[in-house]
Amino acid sequence: MPPDADATAPLPPETPDIGPVVSSAHLANSSLPALSEVEFALTMANNAFHRWMVRCMTAAGLPGLSPLEVLVVHLVNHRDRPKTLADICLVLNIEDTHLANYAIRKLVGYGLVTSGRKGKEKAITITAKGTELCARYGEIREALVVRAALQSGHAPDALSQMAAQLRALSGVYDQAARAAAAL
Repeated sequence: MPPDADATAPLPPETPDIGPVVSSAHLANSSLPALSEVEFALTMANNAFHRWMVRCMTAAGLPGLSPLEVLVVHLVNHRDRPKTLADICLVLNIEDTHLANYAIRKLVGYGLVTSGRKGKEKAITITAKGTELCARYGEIREALVVRAALQSGHAPDALSQMAAQLRALSGVYDQAARAAAAL
């Protein structure tokens, strides 16, 4: 290539300074614009995660479950101990117990969990069918998500730190929700 050829080549366009990547610029116009970036990322991640759970459960053999129902069946399977409705709502941060009750009734109908009593409270227990379904889901998750996350270079310590920050931030939002309800 001749030395003067570079002089006639068009310059690449400048990248415009568009600011943080957010869904609501009016909310990013605050004293903490980075929080709007986190909120947008949470929205995208939440929707992608919900879509993933439903599709993975379908691939595992049970189409038609909602994201909440997938979360509940995995939680009931967790540590192979019965869970009360209060346990489920507390761990999954569900405010409306009717949503959790509906999910449980649907899971009982599919034969994935059973409902009984633990003292005065309703106790939910995983069935063999539920355990098998959760195991199949786990195999698919390992093959598709875990492998991809490892190949993308996501360090386990960094993921744990991110999870801790998100849990702490959820407390900020919970407190703010209580304060907003009192206004």
